[in-house]
Amino acid sequence: MEKGSIQRWRFQGNKELASASSISTNIQGVLSSLKQNLNQNDTRPTIPLGKGDPSAFPSFRTTSVAEDAIVDAVRSSMYNSYAPTVGILPARRAIADYLNRDLPYKLTPDDVYLTPGCTQAIKIILTVLTRPGANILLPRPGFPFFEACTARNHVEIRHFDLLPEKGWEVDLDAVEALADENTVAMVIINPGNPCGNIFTYQHLHKIAETARKLGIMVIADEEYQHLTFGSNPSVPMGVFGSIVPVVTIGSISKRWMVPGWRIGWLVTSDPDGILQKSGIVDSIKDCLNFSSDPATFIQGAIPQILEKTKEDFFSKANSLLREAADICYDTIKEIPCLACPYKPEAAMFVMVRASSFLSSLLEKMNAYIYIYELLFKVKLDLSLLDGINNDMEFSLKLANEELVIVLPGVAMGMHDWVRITFAVELSVLEDGLGRIKAFCERYAKKLLL
Repeated sequence: MEKGSIQRWRFQGNKELASASSISTNIQGVLSSLKQNLNQNDTRPTIPLGKGDPSAFPSFRTTSVAEDAIVDAVRSSMYNSYAPTVGILPARRAIADYLNRDLPYKLTPDDVYLTPGCTQAIKIILTVLTRPGANILLPRPGFPFFEACTARNHVEIRHFDLLPEKGWEVDLDAVEALADENTVAMVIINPGNPCGNIFTYQHLHKIAETARKLGIMVIADEEYQHLTFGSNPSVPMGVFGSIVPVVTIGSISKRWMVPGWRIGWLVTSDPDGILQKSGIVDSIKDCLNFSSDPATFIQGAIPQILEKTKEDFFSKANSLLREAADICYDTIKEIPCLACPYKPEAAMFVMVRASSFLSSLLEKMNAYIYIYELLFKVKLDLSLLDGINNDMEFSLKLANEELVIVLPGVAMGMHDWVRITFAVELSVLEDGLGRIKAFCERYAKKLLL
């Protein structure tokens, strides 16, 4: 067949997608770049400390209760059909009952909407809030998927800082200063990703009061709810639903260690019915009508998973995370170029400041007291670090020279920081931290030559 002539093809890729998934707001893009920089001639195993997925490690295998629930759901032949767009009723009822254990009022199945993981829930609520001129307040550092979705929907992003010196609390003064008549919501991530913190009841109450004063809803990403091992209890934002409307995002991915199962939920905690009156609930349902659904058999397994999983499974996982967090925090204190302002007490991550390389190194070396006095009082010049100018270069070199992958802070909106995941086997964690320490000491020696 002969090809006819044509002046030009009339289709092209959507350039806005490239912008929304740019490397600065995309964890997967950053991690892919780091993996491409691995030294293929190095025979040591790669140490993955950049991504929060413990399911690959035997110590973090999910409970047999969850596995059996999936098998039972498939073999029942009851879940081979399309599901309602909001999710099947038994799963929504089970999730409402599960969340009601921590709330002062009762959710109903009508308050629960099933999604294929938390990311889809984020897409839905941000799509619902899209309108001309709207802006949303996002935490810095935070989960970059919020930024990508917000930008994709042409909604203005305004960042408020989390304060490391106050346990990564929200800077509520900044929230009030940023908000205006076009602000529709603020996002909190609690327990914290990437900071490993957990907000106190008192701080969450202040967040609720601030949001009510501003007339905005709170979107609470609680993906890591109950993955806590510090002194602060796990308090859901929905506790304050009578003060301010709360949209909660959650899933079984992290607590049950099954991120690949892709089932999550979007829940409205709003006993006063404000979200219903304002049309938000109807918009969520409308959005779900053209959104993908979680697999029906996964939905069918949810009641058994939530109702029959024993507490000892959760206790064991939290105990492992506590031990790993202790190892991570204590080892980081021994590494000259890294500083951790806050010991993690929840989730799977710790944020580490990489910009204190020179001052912390010299502080520990009594023989260089004079140099320390000279240099500590000036702004650190990372160009002195023999080719390491920022956290991305730090992470790239670390991947290439030590086969250790950490997430540079630029992916989370924080320059000169790195995020380290400690939800791995303890032996793997110790090996990775040892390599990081050797890497830093090697560059320290180059610096002082």
